[in-house]
Amino acid sequence: MIEGKITRISGPIVYAEGLDGCGLYDVVDVGNKKLIGEIIRQNKGNATIQVYEEDTGMSIGEPIVSTQRPLSLRLGPGVVGNIYDGIQRPLQAMYENSGSFLLPGERTKPLDEEKIWHFEALSDVKKGMPIKPGIVLGTVKETESITEKIMVPPYVRGRVLKEFKGTGDYTVNDIIAVTELDEEIQIAQYWPVRKPRPYAQKLGVTEPLITGQRVIDVFFPLSKGGTAAIPGGFGTGKTMTQHAIAKWCDADLIVYIGCGERGNEMTEVLTEFPELIDPRTGRSIMERTILIANTSNMPVAAREVSLYSGITLAEYFRDMGMHVAIMADSTSRWAEALRELSGRMEEMPAEEGFPAYLPTRLASFYERAGRVISLEGQEGSVSVIGAVSPPGGDFSEPVTQHTKRFIRCFWALDRELANARHYPAIGWIDSYSEYADEVKDWWALHNPLWETLRMDAINLLKNENRLQQIVRLIGPDALPDSERLVLKVAEMIKNGFLQQNAFDDIDMYCSSAKQIAILELMMEFYKRALAVIKAGAPIGQVTKIPACDEIVRIKMVYKNEELDKIQEVKNRLDMQMSEIEHMYSGR
Repeated sequence: MIEGKITRISGPIVYAEGLDGCGLYDVVDVGNKKLIGEIIRQNKGNATIQVYEEDTGMSIGEPIVSTQRPLSLRLGPGVVGNIYDGIQRPLQAMYENSGSFLLPGERTKPLDEEKIWHFEALSDVKKGMPIKPGIVLGTVKETESITEKIMVPPYVRGRVLKEFKGTGDYTVNDIIAVTELDEEIQIAQYWPVRKPRPYAQKLGVTEPLITGQRVIDVFFPLSKGGTAAIPGGFGTGKTMTQHAIAKWCDADLIVYIGCGERGNEMTEVLTEFPELIDPRTGRSIMERTILIANTSNMPVAAREVSLYSGITLAEYFRDMGMHVAIMADSTSRWAEALRELSGRMEEMPAEEGFPAYLPTRLASFYERAGRVISLEGQEGSVSVIGAVSPPGGDFSEPVTQHTKRFIRCFWALDRELANARHYPAIGWIDSYSEYADEVKDWWALHNPLWETLRMDAINLLKNENRLQQIVRLIGPDALPDSERLVLKVAEMIKNGFLQQNAFDDIDMYCSSAKQIAILELMMEFYKRALAVIKAGAPIGQVTKIPACDEIVRIKMVYKNEELDKIQEVKNRLDMQMSEIEHMYSGR
C-alpha cells in the first residue's frame, strides 16, 4: 500500500502528495472515512483525485491510501436483475444495511458472496486440457432468462488447466480452476471499467435491432451493434422512448443507465420494470435487465464513471454471445459532470465551458459498441442508445454536435410533435439512419417490401412538408386534388403509423409483419386514389370511403398475430376503390 496525505480540497476534486509509484486511474481510499476515489492526474507524486462520494467535512492532512489497481467491476453470477450505483455498489443491499441514505465510505460487495450457484461444467473441459482467454469452462443459470457462461478471463496467461473442480455448487469467490502458472480462476472475475474487453473480430452491422416502434424499425432503423442518439428538449419524450425500446426490443440483455436524471424518473424505472412481463419468456423483464442508478442528487464524479460501468457490463455479456442494448439517459448530464470536474481542476475550457477532451470521452464510450466475434468464437453485439438533453432544445450545442460525429442513427425529437401529444415525437425531417442500407438485405429476406415502402413513405412526407408551407399562405382549397391527396395520406401515416400509444395493450408493441402490413395498405390507398383522381374523381369522394378510416385504426384494433384481419381490410379497400374506378373508367 502507498499512503499520502491531502493537501487541497475543491469539491469532489482532492489534491494529495506522497503518492509516488501510483498509476493513473488507480483507486484510492480518501480521508479518515475511506471514501472511494480515483487518481486522474499524476505529477511527481502529487496526485489529483476525483472522489466518488460526498466529501463534505473532509480536512487537509487526512490520509490517502492507494490500492494500486484501477477501478474495476466484479463480473459474475448475481449481476443480472441488480440495481447498482455508478461504481457498482448494490443499492438494495446498501438500503438493507444502512437505510435510505448513502453513508460516506460504505462498502458493500457488488455480488452476494454467500449465495450458492450451481456450476455445470462443459463435458469436454477437464484437467490438463489446453485453454486460452475467453474459452468457456461451464455455465451458471443466473435467472430463468439468462444462462451465464463462466469464461477464462482475458488477463489469464496460462495455457493449460493444472486443476479443474468440475460440476458443483460454488460461491462467486470459490476457485474452480488453476492454470500451470498457478493462476486461480474463480466463478467471478474483475475487469477495469475504462479498458474495452478484447474480442477476436469485428463484424459489419447488418441485422436490425427490432424495437416494436414503427417509426424506428421502418423509417430510422438501428442495427444490432449500432449507435443511436435521442436528442430533445425537456418533456419531448427521451426517457419514455428509451423505456419503450428497453421493454420491447429483441436484445438478449438490457443495461439501463440513469445518469444524472431526476430521481423520480429513476424511481419510475425501478418500480415499473419488475412488474413488466417479457413477451418472449412470459416472466419479469428484470430477469434480463441490469439497472445503474446515478441520479442528479448523487455525487457528480460517480456520474462520470457510470457510463463506463454500464458498457463494461454489456461487453461481459457480449463475450458470451449475447446481443446487449444499453440505454444511457442522459449523456448530457454525463458531459456536465465532466465540465464541473474540469472546472474544479482549473483546466482551460472549450465551447460553452466543456473541456477540450469532450469529443474524446464521447468517442471512448460510443466506439465500444459493435457486433463482434468473441474470443470464444461466439457472435455478440453491444448497441448503444444515448439520450441527449440540449438546453432549450438547441441541437447546435456541443454535446449534440460532437455526439453526431460518433453515432450513425439520429432520432431528433420534435417539440411541436410532443406538444401535440404525438409520441414517439421523433421528427421525420431532421432524423436519419445510416444503417438503412446495411439492414436492407436482412429485410429483403424477411419482408421484401420494406425498402420500397420506406422510401415511398418518406418521400411523401417530405412532399407534404413542402406543401404545408404553401397551405399556410393560401389554404388547402387552392391546391389541386392530387396534392390535397398527399396531405390526406401524410396525415394517415402520421396518425395511423408513426404515432404509437405506449399505454395501449395492442399498440404498445408492433411486430415487423404488422408494421409492413399497415404501411403497405396506406401506400396502396395512395396509389389507387391518385389513379382515380387523375381519372376525374373528386377527392372528397375518394377520402370518404369507410376503408380510409379503418386503415388508420388498424394499429389499435388488430393484434400482431391478426394479419388475416388486416388482409380483410385490404380486400374491402380494393372493393371500394374498384367501385369508384368503375364509375370514372369511361370518362
